[in-house]
Amino acid sequence: MKSGEGMIPRYLVDFDVAELTKLEADVLIIGSGIAGLYTAIKAAEDRNVLLITKKALMESNTRYAQGGIAAVTSDEDTPASHMQDTLIAGAGLCEPEAVRTLVHEGPGGIQELIRLGTAFDRENGELALTQEGAHSHRRILHANGDATGYEVVRALSEQVAAHPAIEVWEECMVIDLLTEHGECIGALIQRAESERLYVTANATILCSGGSGQLFRYTTNPDIATGDGIAMAYRAGAIVRDMEFVQFHPTALCYPGAPRFLISEAVRGEGAVLRNNHGERFMEQYDSRQELAPRDIVARAIVHEMERTQAAFVYLDITHEPPERIKQRFPTIYRTCLSYGLDMTTDWIPIAPAAHYMMGGIQTNLYGESSIARLYACGEVSSTGVHGANRLASNSLSEAIVFGSRIIERLHSLPPLANHTLLAYSDNRAELLASSVVEERHKLQETMVRYAGVRRHGEGLQAALDELHAQLPVFKAIVTSREEIEFANLLTCALLVADGALLREESRGAHYREDFPKTDDSIWQKHVQQRREQGITEEGVHDI
Repeated sequence: MKSGEGMIPRYLVDFDVAELTKLEADVLIIGSGIAGLYTAIKAAEDRNVLLITKKALMESNTRYAQGGIAAVTSDEDTPASHMQDTLIAGAGLCEPEAVRTLVHEGPGGIQELIRLGTAFDRENGELALTQEGAHSHRRILHANGDATGYEVVRALSEQVAAHPAIEVWEECMVIDLLTEHGECIGALIQRAESERLYVTANATILCSGGSGQLFRYTTNPDIATGDGIAMAYRAGAIVRDMEFVQFHPTALCYPGAPRFLISEAVRGEGAVLRNNHGERFMEQYDSRQELAPRDIVARAIVHEMERTQAAFVYLDITHEPPERIKQRFPTIYRTCLSYGLDMTTDWIPIAPAAHYMMGGIQTNLYGESSIARLYACGEVSSTGVHGANRLASNSLSEAIVFGSRIIERLHSLPPLANHTLLAYSDNRAELLASSVVEERHKLQETMVRYAGVRRHGEGLQAALDELHAQLPVFKAIVTSREEIEFANLLTCALLVADGALLREESRGAHYREDFPKTDDSIWQKHVQQRREQGITEEGVHDI
């Protein structure tokens, strides 16, 4: 099956821009996580920016990032070591030039964040560093112990809100990207339930985050519905490596509590994993034990849960001094305590949950997609940095590094030429037959069952069959944000399941029980998907 051919329409809604209000911007930025905020600040140095976010300015995946941001700031560490760790975690699918760019330009990005008001934790006047899984050195900067993302978003959103050249629209849903003659000319936007308009822009930058809501159990907030990936795919952009979804090994698993992320840094500071018999088990799965790459730890936990017939395993840091735990992990400590769990004395019940999308809109080293004037930055993009499995805390660095590079490229972008007035009609008539809330839950259950931590060809085909039954949404009139989000989730679910079925091997975060080995001779390559062409494959560039 080729998900794009004949099933996913070019636009989600029928429209005629001649009937809509038009606005113009030099740069249109969609999304307000670290990628959107940082890129807006850099772009606004010499142009007018419109930043659109579908909820409040502070609401994004970045806000919930705990562990920190990876960059070489210590004399004992080197960019070469950071690069090597990233390549190993990426399991043969990283693009070496993208990784080299990240590790060499990341430290400068840290200094820029500090200049913009981010207060990273310090010890004795020096930046405090911690270690996380698959890192060979302590190179993770953090803020307020375990609230790094919140501190970064706080500092950047204050800059954005006060900037005279940045206009922010909150509570707005971007429906689709507008394209003409092979280039992106702006976007179709829903400002209120009934008000639609369109914005033309010299450059459109997607910073809309990932698609964690594909799965019932996720560390992501409700807004992570894959909107940017889906609208870029509909517009004809190449998306890449969608089968690689990272499941964080340690999310709180407790009655009445959301799947709250328990940062990898907790293991970096000495926490151990125990099964429901109280036994440590990671040494049976990997010599690096609790600090093995996330995919290995997640699969080990799932295996141990099945072996002991338990719904969770435990994370135990009770051997560390209580004051140190409270100081280093204040957010996690307070959250667990609110559910009656005391990290200093209790083992914390955890299980894996969907966390990060390694794949996304394929870009080059300057954030350019395969469509002219359309850029992607942050989790929505596939720069080649993460390969088959993201190294912990590389995501925030990636957003800063490639955000800066996008702005560099804008300087040589010619003005947008005049364009004809677009109109599109699929003669949509019927309304959705069932509740969109029910359909979303059904999709999430399908993805957890068949496209989660472990996969199998038969299950993936079953997932595609179930997802196909939800295709009528593309023929219906969609009006609400929830309906648009569901259409985007369905698009991304089809792309993930399609890519996972095609890749007949196990690599990084993609594990096939029917193909448990990594096969470099056939599969050391990217899976590309494009609406007009279906699935193709592309080799990884050599170092």
